[in-house]
Amino acid sequence: MNVAARSILAVAVAAGFISLVGAIAVYSGAYNVAADEPHTRAVYALLETARVRSIAVRADALRVPADLGDEARIRQGAGNYAAMCTGCHLAPGLEPTELSKGLYPAPPDLTRKTVSAGEAFWVIKHGIKASGMPAWGRSMGDDYIWNLAAFLQQLPKLDRPKYEALVAASGGHSHGGGETGGHAHAAEAMDHDGATPRDHAGHDAMSEASGPSPARSATPHTHADGKPHAHASAATPRQPTSSQNRPAADTHADMAQPATPAKPSSTTEDSHEHQH
Repeated sequence: MNVAARSILAVAVAAGFISLVGAIAVYSGAYNVAADEPHTRAVYALLETARVRSIAVRADALRVPADLGDEARIRQGAGNYAAMCTGCHLAPGLEPTELSKGLYPAPPDLTRKTVSAGEAFWVIKHGIKASGMPAWGRSMGDDYIWNLAAFLQQLPKLDRPKYEALVAASGGHSHGGGETGGHAHAAEAMDHDGATPRDHAGHDAMSEASGPSPARSATPHTHADGKPHAHASAATPRQPTSSQNRPAADTHADMAQPATPAKPSSTTEDSHEHQH
């Protein structure tokens, strides 16, 4: 056997051995996938390189709108960012949240890190596997995603007052892909201390005060055996009070008519990215 053949054989044996060891490690459950147990350096380097290169290659194929610096884009992107992103990626003046601290890999603090517009668009639209980053493109129109990308270019430059002013002027949370308005977030459905749901004040007291409804008197009747019987009628259902009949307050009332996003130039994405 010549040297070249021996070398090829040695490489094949080594590759087979590594594959076998890897298969045993995976099947045995030896590798800990817990979020509070960081990857080994080798695994982290492999996954991080794959993530960075995958995003970069696909983002390079996008055509970024020429009017990405338009104030209307930035302003509307601020509203969606405040509603959808701050739990993980924070906001000016916001301390790390339970979610941002509990995820692994940790989501980037976008108040400190600038992401290119193309990469921001691609990640927001398609998400990232096994990272906690959703694919918002399934419920959000491209124009709205570009508006978010436009806002992210400005976010690291904003202090808290400027950020809050942009959010207040944004028109609120709007997707443009089937989820525009009409839905509440868990954080908005609870009081700030997270202990008491809103719109339920006095509910229990009203229930106790009204008391049970009296049952109607028993109605006698005769069965086929000729013997009289009497059965208690079902309790009369209690009629809800006007306050119980009233629907819960819509926490997105100001979003029922979302602001129309600023339209990008005629081409906003490469020909193979359209999914809508």
